[in-house]
Amino acid sequence: MVWGFKLLKIKYDFKNPKLLELALTQSGVDSKHNNERLEFIGDRVLGLSVAVLLYEMFPEEHEGDLARRHAMLVSTETLAKVAQEFGVDKLVRHGHMTAGRNKHMYADAMEAVLGAIFLDGGFDVTKDIIFDKWRILAAEDVTAPKDAKTALQELVQKNAAGALPVYEYLDASGASHKPVFNVKVSAMGKTAFGSGASKKAASIAAAEELLKILAI
Repeated sequence: MVWGFKLLKIKYDFKNPKLLELALTQSGVDSKHNNERLEFIGDRVLGLSVAVLLYEMFPEEHEGDLARRHAMLVSTETLAKVAQEFGVDKLVRHGHMTAGRNKHMYADAMEAVLGAIFLDGGFDVTKDIIFDKWRILAAEDVTAPKDAKTALQELVQKNAAGALPVYEYLDASGASHKPVFNVKVSAMGKTAFGSGASKKAASIAAAEELLKILAI
């Protein structure tokens, strides 16, 4: 294996190391042979595994609570954090990348690594790896979190005489086959921006950023 793959802090030995190599190659390095397809698979494997995990961990919660937990646990923020804990951030190969996009790159690479493990070792092996890590993350919140947009709306209504946050959808960026949506949100005299793979994800990211600003 190349690039010091032993630095990857995941207890799994690849039968086909080329899959891991591909998972750690961003499209800015190789437009044809990169991790986008593995990311597509990893996203689905992670989503299903986390759904099963939450179903087992929180038997008394309704669908809405489980959905909010799920959204948090598969978010770019969480995936980037896990990528750094597993050492994926030190191994991913990428082209020119602005500082603001690093988090997305780490998250995408983490999903791609999970996709590579799935193809190499099967669903049960991948699910066990996800369960081991995400069970700890899920247990950190005793109550289901509110989604960022709901939390922002409640904060603004409480402190601004019933006003509501104003969202503005900006032009999308990135490749045509994989656009990045951009959103601006304003409330209480402050503004924040967010990006994501969908308008919903971008608006949630923007709400998260504005909540941080308003909490200062």
